[in-house]
Amino acid sequence: MIHEMIQAENAAGLFAGWQETMVWSCLQGVMGRVYGDAGEDPASAVALLGDFCFFAGKPNRELVLEAPGLAGREFLIMTPRDQGWAELIEDCYGTGVRRSVRYAIKKEPEVFDRGRLRAVVEGLPEEYELREMDEGLFLGCLEIPWCRDWVALYRDYAHYREHGLGAVILKDGQPVSGASSYSGYLGGIEIEIDTRADYRRRGLAYVCGAKLILDCLERGWYPSWDAQNLWSVGLAEKLGYHFDHEYVVYEWGGQP
Repeated sequence: MIHEMIQAENAAGLFAGWQETMVWSCLQGVMGRVYGDAGEDPASAVALLGDFCFFAGKPNRELVLEAPGLAGREFLIMTPRDQGWAELIEDCYGTGVRRSVRYAIKKEPEVFDRGRLRAVVEGLPEEYELREMDEGLFLGCLEIPWCRDWVALYRDYAHYREHGLGAVILKDGQPVSGASSYSGYLGGIEIEIDTRADYRRRGLAYVCGAKLILDCLERGWYPSWDAQNLWSVGLAEKLGYHFDHEYVVYEWGGQP
């Protein structure tokens, strides 16, 4: 019987070695949920956080179909730990999911050139204002669809202040670009970065990313980056990261 695990850390062995910070967030109880198949000692489990879920352990059909709580969702990215899970997702959902590729970025805490990142931040044109995410910006971003994911997974600003961090560029008082924590874990964040459509290709995401990395390093946190596309890989490499590997995900868009 599938159930939400009260002691999520009991599923840690199933996810061992998986360098995915959103899994860590769930196992640590910072945010997200873990579902298992058998009491508090599961053979199969899924970590669910925001638009992402991660399957580990022994492939389990009931877990794929029920645990993520698909009812009422409009979108979900399913990440299989291995080929067994991938085949099961395809068997369960068929054409209801789209097989896609994401790009893992190496986690290298000592790789960043702080001097170069500071120079990037200092190069922001004067017509823009760069600010750290504060309570006013946090609440404002919740009301703006294109940048809501910068803060949406946090219970409130107090939760964000404890486990999140962000840098926002304003033009005429309105957010036009930003880098923030999609999620947080003990010791770091998972970066979410975007620019309003009419302000793209101006280098603003580069500045925001540099500022957020610097702020994370100052706090002793690791700024984890996972890329949805090759543009994101390129920006990450420009900021000092290194590409690791491609991996398969399945995008579910609300259809059975």
